[in-house]
Amino acid sequence: MTDSQVRVFAGLRSWRGWILAGIAGALSALAMAPTFAVPILLVTVPILVLLMDCAKSWKRAFALGWWFGFGYMVVGLYWLRNAFLVDAKEFAWAIPFGTLGLPAGMALYMGAAMVLAWWLWRPGPWRIITFAAAWTAGELARGYLLTGFPWNLIGDAWSFSPVMAQSAAVYGSYGLSFVTMAIAASPAALVGRRLAGPRGWMPVILSVLALVIMGAGGAYRVLTAGFGTVPGVHLRIVQANIPQAQKWDVKKREDVLVKYMTMSDEDVSDGDVTIIWPESAIPYFIDQDIARRVLIGRLARPDGHVILGVPRYRREKDGKLDFWNSLEVLDDEGRTLDIYNKHHLVPFGEYLPLRWLLAPLGIAKLVEVGDGDFLAGSGVKTIDVPGLPPFSPLICYEAIFPGQVADESHHPAWLLNITNDAWFGDSNGPRQHFAMVRMRAIEEGVPVVRAAVTGISAIVDSYGRVRRELPLDVAGVIDGNLPQAIKGRTLFSIVGNWLALAMVVASLGIPLFIDKSRSRK
Repeated sequence: MTDSQVRVFAGLRSWRGWILAGIAGALSALAMAPTFAVPILLVTVPILVLLMDCAKSWKRAFALGWWFGFGYMVVGLYWLRNAFLVDAKEFAWAIPFGTLGLPAGMALYMGAAMVLAWWLWRPGPWRIITFAAAWTAGELARGYLLTGFPWNLIGDAWSFSPVMAQSAAVYGSYGLSFVTMAIAASPAALVGRRLAGPRGWMPVILSVLALVIMGAGGAYRVLTAGFGTVPGVHLRIVQANIPQAQKWDVKKREDVLVKYMTMSDEDVSDGDVTIIWPESAIPYFIDQDIARRVLIGRLARPDGHVILGVPRYRREKDGKLDFWNSLEVLDDEGRTLDIYNKHHLVPFGEYLPLRWLLAPLGIAKLVEVGDGDFLAGSGVKTIDVPGLPPFSPLICYEAIFPGQVADESHHPAWLLNITNDAWFGDSNGPRQHFAMVRMRAIEEGVPVVRAAVTGISAIVDSYGRVRRELPLDVAGVIDGNLPQAIKGRTLFSIVGNWLALAMVVASLGIPLFIDKSRSRK
């Protein structure tokens, strides 16, 4: 691209530049599951960089980042509308707020990231690193602030390829986002002789080299990994494929339980087996229903287990009911061996933020329990019961948070994600969720077992490879053995997101270091 073509971007003032940024962001979402059109980032990301080259103020930079982020999030999160249609009479009115309001809020992080980039922006190749670091800083903020929502991190675009995703074992999905955005932005370094100069090829060359190293290192790690399993640990994952609208129908409650029990018991060998049901699998408070709990436990055979997602409640002395979204481990007699209460609750799904303000306005959350909200558990937990390697339970979207899925004081040998993606139907949502789950396996170096109401259920090994899988909207079971964890631990499982943060901070400091060096000459 010539200098005259660069001036075309400079001419895209105000709304024209915003529209172009929004379109580029929307197209960037195609890099995520299920399309995984990663090469499109080599076009869309340089467009944002070139628009940033022409930003004359922080307000302009913020607007460009916001519109890019808005387009990215609207396309990436369109499937949220399906949750509001489960009970359309009650919640259809909220579709614009969920499908446009949430993306608008998430785009604020991208806008703030571009303000940070603008402040440190310097002409020439170094702006590529500044851009990638600022973007990653925005993703880190999005993953932690206001309870966090790290959905569709750019680094997750590599989840389809265990080979290319293996570097997440070192610096996690945030670090992979940094590298990916630097690679994707590198073509912008070639734009215009005055901007690029002879050093303009350096980012491109380094990007190609980074891709080669990622591919070669990942290939070596995957090809030298075995397919070993843990002796004596036999799993049956039950995917009953019950539509969300039917599960809590009082007339069908017994049918739901019978279906899960029948699928769990059919053609099971006489040996020990761990039966896994998904999040809120059955519409019963089994803590208060001893008979059904015993029936469920006996499905496991002697010395086996049943692990299932259940709603739980407790009545306080004042009569108030406390509710939890929980996972229980039952033995073969239906006795509770351990309980985990979900701690990372979904805003507007499991609790109503600012209830004192919103409830009087008639705004309610999607899942109603009594007169209040679900209570949050105490945090990540490793469950250690006889007959099973220790595991970390993750309910629903708790599995999307890099570095927040395992108790570091007692690191698990596997992750168990139970989820109810039935809310979102046959859409990109469950597929994106599963892509992020695969990244957790690579980061932590342990297998992930996933049980979903309507799919996608799977067994994923410690390298992100899918061993067994049930697709969306299929009723069935997965019978398989638990894959082995890697020997030792990954660097990421030890240092978490601190390495990615260090990469960002160091890279953002480069422009200041260059300015200081020049001032001394």
